[in-house]
Amino acid sequence: MTRSSSERAALHADLIEHVHALDPNRSPLTPPAYLDQVRTAHRVQDLAARVLDACVQDARDAGHTWQEIGDVLGVTRQAAFQRFGKPIDPRTGQPMDKTVTMQNAGERATQIVRDVLDGNMAEARKSFNPQVLAAFTDEVRGDGLATVAGLVGAFDGFADTEPFVRRIGDQTVVDVPLRYEASDMKARVTFDANEQVAGLFILAPEAP
Repeated sequence: MTRSSSERAALHADLIEHVHALDPNRSPLTPPAYLDQVRTAHRVQDLAARVLDACVQDARDAGHTWQEIGDVLGVTRQAAFQRFGKPIDPRTGQPMDKTVTMQNAGERATQIVRDVLDGNMAEARKSFNPQVLAAFTDEVRGDGLATVAGLVGAFDGFADTEPFVRRIGDQTVVDVPLRYEASDMKARVTFDANEQVAGLFILAPEAP
């Protein structure tokens, strides 16, 4: 058995063990045990994500395309690549580090979107980089929100799902789910290497 195969087998065994620990047919639990179940379920979620990563890599090694993988996962090929791909930095020839190092990126992005939608631009602009600060005028904001309203109606609030945070190259990209009168949408906030806003858009939820 190769090292990768043995690692996969150990990961699989660990996952199965934790799944069995969540058997709903177990006898009634005492109150502290419910926290143990939460802890175990969180571990299962982490292990399942690692198994999925390994399975996607196997599929790629076997010659399957990002389009095929995206179809199985119900996402676009670009979204599949952004989540599981290992892009090479053309500047160095080395794999790019996809680790998100920005602290509280989801919370920051959500607050910036809230400030923009509420018209609290003085606060929102504190996070803009010089290029966005110069380009994102009140007129641009108004025109953009009018276009969105014409497409999907009035803003109904933030969705219950968590923001999707990932690192793409030197940037941290956050998609914040939104609810509108006629459709769900998402706000995309891009932070540059200095953790300032380098882009802000409202997009359809299926946009890659």
